Amino acid sequence: MKDKFYGDINIPVILMILYIVLFWGCKNKIIENNEVYGGANGKAVNIMTQKAEEYAVEAPPFSDGIFPCTDCHKNLTPNPVRRVLVDWHDDISAMFNHDSENRWCLDCHDFKNRDYLRLASGKLLDFKESYKLCGQCHGEKYRDWKVGVHGKRTGEWNGKKEYLLCVNCHNPHSPIFKELKPEPPPVAQENIK
Repeated sequence: MKDKFYGDINIPVILMILYIVLFWGCKNKIIENNEVYGGANGKAVNIMTQKAEEYAVEAPPFSDGIFPCTDCHKNLTPNPVRRVLVDWHDDISAMFNHDSENRWCLDCHDFKNRDYLRLASGKLLDFKESYKLCGQCHGEKYRDWKVGVHGKRTGEWNGKKEYLLCVNCHNPHSPIFKELKPEPPPVAQENIK
C-alpha cells in the first residue's frame, strides 16, 4: 500500500505489531491508580494503605542527654497548664514557632508518659513513628513522603528502603527552614590572580 505521507509503509501491519507488543508482550500486571511497584519481588504495593511497619526509619536525632524523657519527668508532677517553660526546656520555649498561637507541648507529647508522642485520637506513638503525628496536620507532605517525593529515602527502587523522619530535616518545634545568606558570586576567570 503506497501512501502519499508514508511511502511504502504498511500502516495496518505496523498497528497490528504495536497491538501485539503492548498487550500480549507486556508481562507487567495492570494496577490501580493507588498502587506503585516497589514491593518485594516487584509486586504492586498500595501506597495509601501501606502498613507503618513497612517504613524503615532510624531513631530520630535526639539532642544528647534528653531521651528517655522519663529520666527527668518520672519524679515530676505533670502540669497540663499552658505556660512558658523554664530550666531544661527554656531553649524550646524561646524558639517555638510551630503554630504557637494554637499549639502547645501536650498537643504532641503525651501528658503521662513523656517517652511517647500522642495523636489527636489519644493513641500513643513511638518517636520512630513521628511521621504519623506530622501527617495529622501535613497530610499532603505525609502522602508525598510515603511515596518518596518529599524527604529523603535510600535503598533499592523495588526493594528495601530506609526513610528519614521529618525531624531529620525539620526542627519539630520550629519546622520552617531559616533563610540562608547567599554565597558571593564566583570570581570571573580574568580576575583570578
